[in-house]
Amino acid sequence: MDINLLRSLVTVAALAAFLGIVWWAYAPSRKDRFERDARMPLNEDGDRP
Repeated sequence: MDINLLRSLVTVAALAAFLGIVWWAYAPSRKDRFERDARMPLNEDGDRP
Protein backbone atom coordinates (compact mmCIF):
# COMPACT_ATOMS: atom_id res chain seq x y z
CA MET A 1 0.00 0.00 0.00
CA ASP A 2 1.35 3.36 -1.02
CA ILE A 3 1.69 6.02 1.69
CA ASN A 4 -0.21 8.54 -0.45
CA LEU A 5 -3.17 6.17 -0.72
CA LEU A 6 -3.17 5.80 3.07
CA ARG A 7 -3.06 9.58 3.50
CA SER A 8 -5.94 9.98 1.08
CA LEU A 9 -8.03 7.39 2.92
CA VAL A 10 -7.38 9.09 6.26
CA THR A 11 -8.33 12.46 4.78
CA VAL A 12 -11.57 11.07 3.37
CA ALA A 13 -12.38 9.39 6.70
CA ALA A 14 -11.72 12.63 8.61
CA LEU A 15 -13.94 14.58 6.20
CA ALA A 16 -16.72 12.01 6.59
CA ALA A 17 -16.45 12.24 10.39
CA PHE A 18 -16.57 16.03 10.27
CA LEU A 19 -19.62 16.06 8.00
CA GLY A 20 -21.31 13.52 10.28
CA ILE A 21 -20.75 15.73 13.32
CA VAL A 22 -22.03 18.80 11.46
CA TRP A 23 -25.13 16.89 10.35
CA TRP A 24 -25.73 15.69 13.93
CA ALA A 25 -25.33 19.17 15.41
CA TYR A 26 -27.55 20.98 12.91
CA ALA A 27 -30.26 18.37 12.44
CA PRO A 28 -33.70 19.98 12.88
CA SER A 29 -34.80 17.22 15.24
CA ARG A 30 -32.23 18.31 17.84
CA LYS A 31 -33.05 22.03 17.80
CA ASP A 32 -35.56 21.90 20.67
CA ARG A 33 -33.21 19.94 22.91
CA PHE A 34 -30.29 22.29 22.26
CA GLU A 35 -32.48 25.33 22.94
CA ARG A 36 -33.62 23.80 26.26
CA ASP A 37 -30.02 23.02 27.18
CA ALA A 38 -28.97 26.57 26.33
CA ARG A 39 -31.59 27.97 28.74
CA MET A 40 -30.61 25.57 31.54
CA PRO A 41 -28.12 27.94 33.29
CA LEU A 42 -30.85 30.58 33.45
CA ASN A 43 -33.28 28.33 35.28
CA GLU A 44 -33.45 28.92 39.01
CA ASP A 45 -33.13 25.27 40.00
CA GLY A 46 -30.68 24.32 37.23
CA ASP A 47 -32.88 21.46 36.01
CA ARG A 48 -34.45 21.01 32.64
CA PRO A 49 -37.89 22.57 32.26
